[in-house]
Amino acid sequence: MPASADNPTPYRYNAALAESIELDWQRYWDENGTFYADNPVGPLAGERSQREKFFLLDMFPYPSGKGLHVGHPLGYLATDVVARFNRMQGKNVLYTMGYDAFGLPAEQYAVQTGQHPRISTEANIANMRRQLHRMGMSHDPRRSIATIDVDYVRWTQWIFLQVFNSWFDPQAPRRDGRGLGAARPVSELRQKLANGEVELPKDIADSRSWDELSALEQSRVVDSFRLAYVAEVPVNWCPGLGTVLANEEVTSDGRSERGNFPVFKRNLRQWMMRITAYGERLADDLDTVDWPDKVRSMQRNWIGRSEGAQVDFAVSGQGVDGGQITVFTTRPDTLFGATFTVVAPEHPLLGGTYPAAPDDAAALKVPSAWPEGTREEWKGGYATPVEAVAAYRAQAARASEADRTDADHEKTGVFTGLWATNPVNGKQLPLFIADYVLMGYGTGAIMAVPAHDQRDWDFARAFNLDIVQTIGPAKDPRGINLDEKAYVGDGVAVDSANAEVSLDGLGKEAAKAKMIAWLEEKGYGRGAITYRLRDWLFSRQRYWGEPFPIVWDEEGGVHALPESMLPIELPEVTNYSPTTYDPEDASSSPEPPLGRAREWVEVELDLGDGPRVYYRETNTMPQWAGSCWYEMRYIDPHNSQALIDPANEAYWMGPRPEVGNTSGGTDLYIGGVEHAVLHLLYSRFWHKVLFDLGFVSSSEPYHKLFNQGYVQAYAYKDKRDQYVPADEVVEEEDGSFTWHGEPVKREYGKMGKSLKNIVTPDDMYEAYGADTFRVYEMSMAPLDMDRPWETRAVVGSQRFLQRLWRNAIDEVTGELVISEDEPDLATKKLVARTIAGVTEDYANMRLNTAIAKLIVLNNHLTSIKAVPREAIEALVLMVSPVAPHIAEELWKRLGHENSLAREPFPTVSDAALLKADAVTCVIQVAGKVRDKLEVDPDIDPAELERLALQAPGVKRTLGDSEIRKVIVRAPKLVSIVPAK
Repeated sequence: MPASADNPTPYRYNAALAESIELDWQRYWDENGTFYADNPVGPLAGERSQREKFFLLDMFPYPSGKGLHVGHPLGYLATDVVARFNRMQGKNVLYTMGYDAFGLPAEQYAVQTGQHPRISTEANIANMRRQLHRMGMSHDPRRSIATIDVDYVRWTQWIFLQVFNSWFDPQAPRRDGRGLGAARPVSELRQKLANGEVELPKDIADSRSWDELSALEQSRVVDSFRLAYVAEVPVNWCPGLGTVLANEEVTSDGRSERGNFPVFKRNLRQWMMRITAYGERLADDLDTVDWPDKVRSMQRNWIGRSEGAQVDFAVSGQGVDGGQITVFTTRPDTLFGATFTVVAPEHPLLGGTYPAAPDDAAALKVPSAWPEGTREEWKGGYATPVEAVAAYRAQAARASEADRTDADHEKTGVFTGLWATNPVNGKQLPLFIADYVLMGYGTGAIMAVPAHDQRDWDFARAFNLDIVQTIGPAKDPRGINLDEKAYVGDGVAVDSANAEVSLDGLGKEAAKAKMIAWLEEKGYGRGAITYRLRDWLFSRQRYWGEPFPIVWDEEGGVHALPESMLPIELPEVTNYSPTTYDPEDASSSPEPPLGRAREWVEVELDLGDGPRVYYRETNTMPQWAGSCWYEMRYIDPHNSQALIDPANEAYWMGPRPEVGNTSGGTDLYIGGVEHAVLHLLYSRFWHKVLFDLGFVSSSEPYHKLFNQGYVQAYAYKDKRDQYVPADEVVEEEDGSFTWHGEPVKREYGKMGKSLKNIVTPDDMYEAYGADTFRVYEMSMAPLDMDRPWETRAVVGSQRFLQRLWRNAIDEVTGELVISEDEPDLATKKLVARTIAGVTEDYANMRLNTAIAKLIVLNNHLTSIKAVPREAIEALVLMVSPVAPHIAEELWKRLGHENSLAREPFPTVSDAALLKADAVTCVIQVAGKVRDKLEVDPDIDPAELERLALQAPGVKRTLGDSEIRKVIVRAPKLVSIVPAK
């Protein structure tokens, strides 16, 4: 490519040359398997498994039809830099990318268009793979998976079967030696039920023994213990999406996280995962992982461990004599101050979950008439308790959970006509129904102590209920005013005694312990630990998800399919909408699309009792199922005999106590803090079940977690307050902004399609090349910080790479312009210091400061007439993790035959080069500077003191004066204090 008048610099590094270089090297990497990682055993086995391993991954992306914008790759580029750096450190690096490909967006698109969701999903995956490949990601393509792959679905279903066929044995020792409580096979449960080690549930067995139960009853007993079970539960029904949502998928204002549709409470038969059994472990084991404190706090708060007591209150009233409610309280020391009780609208005592029971006393289990003397404000304007409770339940069904728990939510309620007996003093407490109590938290019933809880105080004032003090400040227990607000501080117990127990004068902890002991002795209650965490709702009324490996018999019994029948694949359907629902009707109920596939649903199988007709489960698994375990499939993606080979799992994820990793897991996991609760909590739960059952050696899936920041960008709104395309906005000379000639307002926000301020990686490749984009994105700010995107600033990163290119290549001839001479001392020192600094920065993911150091060295070399080979080769190697294509090209042109991907990262051979030059030491006498010395930065403090005392300025100032003290802060300061 000779120079010409039209192109005087044919070898100038610009977007066109960058594209040519980048595509060439991407082909080379593909053809040579440059980034392959070796396993100890199996089809991907290789000699590199003898090396130290490094397993890192990005949080599983969803393949959107919109493709990537420049905000998405922030974490991906960081992991790629870390992966490349660790390969050059000689490690066997497992790094790939998969796709979380089931989910609502593809299904909604299928509903709108009639196109099978697999078609759009696979097209989206292909586009995202293309964008990432063009970015130069060093993934091992052999290990890439998608959750919709048939083989992957098979093993997701297999994991479900392991969970289904297990129960949580609170007495089983944990494999990691950290206490008791672990998943065990239900075969062990059957034996324990038969020999009486585990108590039979009374609602199924009554007073009969295991042997007296029928086979169907025995199965139902076992089912009630399983870690995966079916229950009629109140769920978050979203008509707009035609599906049920987990609590975590509902926003704080009671709308769907995806689509912003209203969410309502309904009662449906659902699959549940008993994650609450692992609440304590999920909280305690956070101490074994290297995660940001913020994320650990978020998980602990979500789990919400509370210690206290369960207290039984006998309930009486027309038609319910002999009933009982159990409340959980963290303050059993305040029982003497309980003046009323409250149950959730969904409480079984009042007819159970929605839809509301008929308006009759038998169904609602409340009196048909108000008890004599009932206060008018308790009745809510209704003629009977039946009318009041039925109306209130219907009202509560229309309110979201967020509304009901809002601190500013009006405290409404109504008397049920029932009374609860306080076990500590025998007082009859009115029992109310109120929507601020939730069935999903605690027991769905509370005892109210209005003197010491502001919410209860507000309710008591609204309904003219008693307020009884049981706590006061230790110095003056009676010196509080309960007329204005509740007293919620600590102190000592007052007026808290009966004939058998007295708490008076005790502090909180002593009083709690004494009350719990008395409750247990009398059989009125028991010490208990509860969690805010609820069992995981695991059903979705959708088509595009993993089918359950479950069938039902005609008696309603549930059966797991044998592993030999996996995978269960989705049937073809022509309509992807739920069969019966109205998006505008909160009372409509969903029927999953799979219900239409009758030939698939109704199946004849022999499950050990001869051929019988069974019915497949028509719900599908949630999107979380596939994303709970993908890191394990990365390890062993082609294993058809097992979820993962134990040798491969132990190598990549096993504990490494020698480096402080006692729980195992991946070495680095990078992703957004928005996944701090849901994905991480669910993944940890599944992983712990597999650990308990012996399938993995690691008790945690992800050892080190890092949350990257967001890319932000300017967005623009028109006079209607609607966002307009940012790339169509024009900046006027006076600094204002217009869109199609109309003025618009500028604001700042997270880059995204809703703000219409997207810039795509494809735009960057075309204008600058992938390496320039990589350098700019990594240099903008510390990785964990949000950073502003400014396309015009990208040119600075391009100039850095252009200077790097010119330091080695003549832009006219394309020939090398380097020198084979040894660098001068100043250059040697700068190269050595850059190596040391960049190595530390890469190791600690300080990528922006690493790039800054590389720019300093590059600028220094630019000032040299002919850059020494020793210096330019070190610089090229250091640049390669962040700008790999140009580095590979320069390395080749410097005369090296092989890729630099596994070349050793530069090291400093002469430690003397890292020593700083002489530094200036300031010498003060009586706080004033009297002299300065140029000294070695490593000077001994005693030698520095000697030199300071001999300095001419010091001698002149001190004269014959005595010295009281000499303070040495080597190497930069000596302070001399004269005696006078």
